[in-house]
Amino acid sequence: MKISGLNLDISWKDKKENFTKIVEGFKDVAADIYLLPEMFATGFCMEPAEIADRSGETLRWMQEFAREKNAAVCGSVSVEDAGNYYNRMYFVKPDGSWEKYDKRHLFSFSGEDKVYTAGKDRVVVNYKGFRILLQVCYDLRFPVFSRNNNDYDLALYVANWPEKRVTAWEHLLKARAIENLSGVFGLNRIGTDGNDLLYTESSHAFFADGTELSTKEGNIISAEFDLTELQDFRSHFRFLDDRDSFSINS
Repeated sequence: MKISGLNLDISWKDKKENFTKIVEGFKDVAADIYLLPEMFATGFCMEPAEIADRSGETLRWMQEFAREKNAAVCGSVSVEDAGNYYNRMYFVKPDGSWEKYDKRHLFSFSGEDKVYTAGKDRVVVNYKGFRILLQVCYDLRFPVFSRNNNDYDLALYVANWPEKRVTAWEHLLKARAIENLSGVFGLNRIGTDGNDLLYTESSHAFFADGTELSTKEGNIISAEFDLTELQDFRSHFRFLDDRDSFSINS
């Protein structure tokens, strides 16, 4: 399965401009999954009353994009739902069906926990034979939540992770792949946001042994994941069988 992500310089609070950038960026790219950064439509904005989707406009755009590409598209969006705001990651399939994951670990350093509501459920999506764990940015720092209980093959992380802390992002992505015997694809944004935070190109894809899988061309990062290769690796190195007997709810 091929995943391609766009290292997007997100235009602050400008959904229409960001949609245009994404279509143009992926114009000549063929993939099974198109990956977009955290809050790709607006930037990582702590003013959800101003920018949050209320009528599903970004989801509808994702559905149209998925149908046109005949592929899945995935990324997170600021949404209002039943009076609460969520940093919601959508996984939209080519037929327009979709699943959602609401970011569990809200970034208190930025005040995200003051304006957004934390999700409760861990979400694994099934697509083209892969079991795919959905994760957003700050979730990366919490390994118990992403612990592989033999229930996923690939983890997708979308982020707005600034340059000043990017070393942690890069090291933790590789660690999650190794400790969970899983493929990992981490997509970060680039450019400068409305708070003058700098984001540098730092997207990566890793195999279960920590080997870098990604190839980069311009602002596109791509990786091929082979489920048979992963299963063979897990059969030979049965480290998950020796994991401790606790869970996120224990």
